[in-house]
Amino acid sequence: MTEMEGIEHRTVQVNGINMHIAEKGQGPLILFLHGFPELWYSWRHQITALASLGYRAVAPDLRGFGDTDVPDSPTSYTCLHVVGDLIALLDAIAPDQDKVFVVGHDWGAYLAWFLCLFRPDRVKALVNLSVPFMPRNPQRKFIESMKAVYGDDYYMCRFQEPGVMEAEFAKLGTARVMKEFLTYRNPGPLFLPKDKMFGHPPDAPIVLPSWLSEDEVNYYASKFEKTGFTGALNYYRNLDLTWELTAAWTEVQVKVPVKFIVGDQDLVYNSLDAKDFIHKGGFKKYVPLLEEVVVMEGVAHFINQEKPDEISKHIHDFIVKFH
Repeated sequence: MTEMEGIEHRTVQVNGINMHIAEKGQGPLILFLHGFPELWYSWRHQITALASLGYRAVAPDLRGFGDTDVPDSPTSYTCLHVVGDLIALLDAIAPDQDKVFVVGHDWGAYLAWFLCLFRPDRVKALVNLSVPFMPRNPQRKFIESMKAVYGDDYYMCRFQEPGVMEAEFAKLGTARVMKEFLTYRNPGPLFLPKDKMFGHPPDAPIVLPSWLSEDEVNYYASKFEKTGFTGALNYYRNLDLTWELTAAWTEVQVKVPVKFIVGDQDLVYNSLDAKDFIHKGGFKKYVPLLEEVVVMEGVAHFINQEKPDEISKHIHDFIVKFH
């Protein structure tokens, strides 16, 4: 795995937890934020590419993931906790850089929007993948809204009950769970009905795509074997608490320059009226400095791994304007 060469690993204390980071390169800092069920490792291609272009690429394992601590309290995974970790991390590793570049995907993108909402003074520019800004609906809690639209089998709803998905994932096996998620290509909302979670028998063969090897799957699996999935699932279990805590930011705009990239086969792009929001003015209303929207044809959710070179180029082409 040539991407791993020269990537350094260390632990940084932030907000009472030990956070693992991977980093490479010197120069303006780019903070890479991963999603679910992922790790710093999802950015392995971009870390190497951007470091070679004169940047310091830093990718943490977020709290609850990988080699970062997994806080026991189930309510320790709101956006305020995680954004607090990220600000503390930047203070610790880059005290000389007032502002940094941020790149997020999936949950990392969702959290990057909050980082920009709460602390726009710390972000030069943002490149977000897959998950557009989601304005807070003051009328209804987040999970209630999801249930109303898609019902109890929608994946975010299925993740709510502590212990339930952990047990079902354990039955499938960690490596199988990783393969199911990473190879998922159905362009629509993800449903995980009990005993038929990914729409096929649990022993149906999964053919890995050209961009994902058994070794790469096993790297993810080894880390989730160690931590379990509870920390990662707690992000979903705190969506309603985040909704409560962010009432003061209802209707507040994101005031940093943004480039947004999504695959046209991405489940997020094909759910919750995301296409209309992205293309018909809603997105721009809440993110007035949205400069570019890129829709990549034939590409699904794990876009930074499926199209690593293109994503690295998209990131560089945008952030180079803000030096």
